Amino acid sequence: MIQQTLLALCDPSRREILKSLKKGAKTVGEIAEKFDISAPAISRHLAVLREAELVTATRQGKYVYYELNRAPIYDIRLWLDAFLRED
Repeated sequence: MIQQTLLALCDPSRREILKSLKKGAKTVGEIAEKFDISAPAISRHLAVLREAELVTATRQGKYVYYELNRAPIYDIRLWLDAFLRED
């Protein structure tokens, strides 16, 4: 799972999307407002982030809200801490 998370984090647009979700859940349209790329491109980035479990999606009526899931980031942090620790 760490490999998939790191691959998802390689793209600067995806990192910016995650940053924008730190303040709370947003729809694709709300996320797209902050970027110079199309809503379909944002949707593709969100699909990658969902696959890596970095975001969750919840349908509310006709909208889908995306929310940051910090658990995979904490997993990377734990792995890095263990890797950097001198035994």
